[in-house]
Amino acid sequence: MIIMTAYGTTETAIKATKLGAFDFILKPFDIPEMLEVIRKALEAGKFMRSHVDLNPDSLLIGGEAIIGTSRAMQDVYKAIGRVSPTDATVLVRGESGTGKELVARAIYQHSLRSQKPFLIINCVAIPETLLESELFGYEKGAFTGAAHRRIGKIEQADGGTVFLDEIGDMPAPIQAKILRLLQEKNFERLGGRETISVDVRIIAATNRDLERALAEGRFREDLYYRLKVVTISLPPLRERRGDMRALVDYLLGSHSASIGIENPGITEDAFAMLEGYSWPGNVRELGNTIQKALIFNRGAPVSREDILPAIKSSKKNHDDKGNQDKTILDWIRHVLASEERENLFESCVDRFSSILISEALRISGGNRSRAARMLGLSRPTLHAKIDKYGIKCEVTVIKE
Repeated sequence: MIIMTAYGTTETAIKATKLGAFDFILKPFDIPEMLEVIRKALEAGKFMRSHVDLNPDSLLIGGEAIIGTSRAMQDVYKAIGRVSPTDATVLVRGESGTGKELVARAIYQHSLRSQKPFLIINCVAIPETLLESELFGYEKGAFTGAAHRRIGKIEQADGGTVFLDEIGDMPAPIQAKILRLLQEKNFERLGGRETISVDVRIIAATNRDLERALAEGRFREDLYYRLKVVTISLPPLRERRGDMRALVDYLLGSHSASIGIENPGITEDAFAMLEGYSWPGNVRELGNTIQKALIFNRGAPVSREDILPAIKSSKKNHDDKGNQDKTILDWIRHVLASEERENLFESCVDRFSSILISEALRISGGNRSRAARMLGLSRPTLHAKIDKYGIKCEVTVIKE
């Protein structure tokens, strides 16, 4: 439920949120902002209602399941069963694409908080400048453009569960506020002095090496131990080859149903190709590959010829990303080895900021408002950076 009113007070907003409203919007409102709130509400509702089954044999079409009977996956199921009824903080670890969000949702749906909100915060997808206000909200006047008090996700989820995805990338100042939340069950809104008490359960996930981040000073040691009260580690797909048949059968059925065709099955040659691939993107990459194969399939069992283009495309994407990372790393090493080290950090930040803004403008066809939304910046901030870096901005006009 989203409440919209021209006469609401901040006390009404807080009370409505505590009673279960997803958000509280005061008129006049910004239409793109309202659409974004609606999108987030629909997404939250989907995650709350979409059941994650641990027994795919009884799975309803449209649901989701964690698949696998290997010893490693059996350990995961046992951990979910033991930790779900408790209020313990859980840290889910595993490579990208192994299903960490599914595990978090399964814990939530089997918990005593399953009728309360479940909100997901991706600590990478939200710019650092917006992450704190997204989590904790802000007071009127906390920053330029803060025209009224805003309730954050932590407060919205009071009584429920918050899933902090990619917490290994969370900025240090926000780590401190999360630590306080875990220790004292309270926080302060951005720009405020009032202490807000909340009852939320935290489930966190990361694909980062947190121990290395600790050693390098990028992650707080006290937060690390607060998060890993219970740790669930998901194995990469290459380490549970015995689950491939069940995974492939499930994904064939699921994706066939989603695109409205009969499940055509798969040839043994095609399955052998899937089984022999390394799957650096894990189950997510396997699912995308099967979906691509089914889209171009004409009713016959999925063959090697259907699978090969999808695997080649996936492999090329991984190789390209690896080459990009290597190119960036080589450039950084070159700069660090040079003698010109004055204002080195700022120079590097400026260079990458310029590249990022230029690419956002290219994708948006030169539309500065759209580029600003993509980057999580205000229009004045974007304009200032365009002028600072001397970026040329050409507008592409699309005629109907």
